[in-house]
Amino acid sequence: MWQLSTKGRYGTRMMYQLAINYGNGPILLKNIAQSENLPIKYIEHIIPVLKTAKLIFAIRGPQGGYQLTKKPEDITIKMVIEALEGNISPINCIGSPHICDKNLSCQSRKIWTIIDKKIKTTLQNITLKDMVEDNIEV
Repeated sequence: MWQLSTKGRYGTRMMYQLAINYGNGPILLKNIAQSENLPIKYIEHIIPVLKTAKLIFAIRGPQGGYQLTKKPEDITIKMVIEALEGNISPINCIGSPHICDKNLSCQSRKIWTIIDKKIKTTLQNITLKDMVEDNIEV
């Protein structure tokens, strides 16, 4: 079963905290960890991934911390999850059809393709701002 890893779940919660505090200056990692009850050692490993994806940046010094690189409404959950998880397709052949010799005739692949599109569309349509404003439709 495909499911989000701890990195994806914790990273999304971390990004939520950065979105809540957007515009208030940099946030210390320890404050993010405390607010979300996350192990600081674990989220220290998530930081480089989010920086590489250009979703966050660091400010050094006594007034330093982390901030979003864009407004919360410009960062989708799809961007966050793909940065942290990589390919989020439910099966590998969706993103890499060459790995399966039945990719053109497989009936079940058609189902997974539909599910893949729905998952990605849903994640693309939810932003960090939507999370902050609790504006998520189920």
